[in-house]
Amino acid sequence: MTPSVAARLAEARARLERAGFAPSDAALDAELLARHLLGWDRAALIARGREGEPPGFGRRLEELLARRAAHEPVAQIVGHREFWGLEFEVTRDVLVPRPETELVVEEALQFAREGTCNSVADVGTGSGCLAVAVARELPATHVTAIDVWPAALEVARRNAARHGVSHRITFVQGDLFEGIPATFDLIVSNPPYVPESEEPYLQPEVTQYEPRTAVFGGADGMTVIRRLLRDSHGRLAPRGRLVVEFGFGQHERVAGLAAEAGWQIVRLRRDLQSIPRTLVLARSDHG
Repeated sequence: MTPSVAARLAEARARLERAGFAPSDAALDAELLARHLLGWDRAALIARGREGEPPGFGRRLEELLARRAAHEPVAQIVGHREFWGLEFEVTRDVLVPRPETELVVEEALQFAREGTCNSVADVGTGSGCLAVAVARELPATHVTAIDVWPAALEVARRNAARHGVSHRITFVQGDLFEGIPATFDLIVSNPPYVPESEEPYLQPEVTQYEPRTAVFGGADGMTVIRRLLRDSHGRLAPRGRLVVEFGFGQHERVAGLAAEAGWQIVRLRRDLQSIPRTLVLARSDHG
């Protein structure tokens, strides 16, 4: 007798629990992988879960579960991740977009409501999630998406095409603002900020599957942030803003570096767990 989808899903949850995943994580990941194979949304899974599984479903699900049991991120297994209500392609060449990075998009939109925002630079664009989300929300704005790695830019280009904003995003391969003469009304960045000393404490999903150069920011995590704070001065319009994300416990350090580099803090944003995550900065000479 053919097992039902629900029965196979219960087996999948148990498989991931045996691999060491918490029950809640095992349930969510098993469901996401099953829905990916079936092409169903959650409502369809609930409504049709008692149906017999399609031919080959159990075998294909087990293949994906083996990859997840080895801690490959679900987003890389299924090839996409939702960010800002949009679906983004994800590969091992880019960071998996995180919910806290949506704070950067929120601040970009707030800045656009307050004044001129014709040009935006996304430094370290990766998957392009920031560049594409901003371009979608601000149809009069042109975005320059910068990344040092060609493979990441290819992913970002495909995501821009997927969401119909390729004509308003310029993709540039470079290290920060290298070779870019333009100035911008707004600069946004989710730079690498994890200290290398923290690598032993990170999940294998990060250390084994995400690009090191997009994760680690040198010995203290501040290597790229220091350069960004220094180099953004000459690339920002007088009354522009720099919006930068940082890691857990780094608020005071980044704020101090910003003050030393001649920036004024406009606003601090916290994530849903009340953890400081994002600073909005203005040039001290213009406020």
